[in-house]
Amino acid sequence: MDKRITAAAAASKIKDGMTVMVGGFLGNGTPESIVDALVQRGVKDLTLILNDTAYPDRGAGKLIVNKQVKKIIVSHIGTNPETANQMNAGTLEVEFSPQGTLAERIRCGGCGLGGALTTTGLDTLIEKGKRVIEIDGARYLLELPLRADVAIIRGSKGDEDGNLIYRGTSQNFCPLMAMAADVVIAEIGELVKVGDLSPESVHTPSIFVDYIVA
Repeated sequence: MDKRITAAAAASKIKDGMTVMVGGFLGNGTPESIVDALVQRGVKDLTLILNDTAYPDRGAGKLIVNKQVKKIIVSHIGTNPETANQMNAGTLEVEFSPQGTLAERIRCGGCGLGGALTTTGLDTLIEKGKRVIEIDGARYLLELPLRADVAIIRGSKGDEDGNLIYRGTSQNFCPLMAMAADVVIAEIGELVKVGDLSPESVHTPSIFVDYIVA
């Protein structure tokens, strides 16, 4: 199966109201061409699961600026003033999740686990509405798993089957998101032939990737 599609074709697989995981760390590891295609297409009422909303002109921040998002599950919004503006105006729902907790929730979603226990967020606003479990006298928050309809991620290098290698901070969320969505679309910076990648260097095996944009 040829997994290669255009950015426009990738964007067409994301419909109004879908939940979408967006890889990257302040834009590093974000599939910019797919995001741009989503902006152009105007898909709306999205729920985004992502580490941060990057910048107004970079990464998923462009979707925020274009008012295509109704809710985000996120660990940080400080570098994109428009996110805070929409949150304060009540037009964007923001669910904050500490960065490590967010990663663990996505991992649980990908591995079929029922959730993660953590002390992070106890006795803070993060605890509101969540179940607290006591084990051997210690209190933990139960953080529920996260999954998405579609994950859009970026590999710095990959082959035609979709085996991916990440560079730098893009290694944090992209591999987890590739396991936690019904459809996974990977933008690839440098596309190589099957067999050109050392198996030991692959971070995400091709079995998790449905489509590639290169």
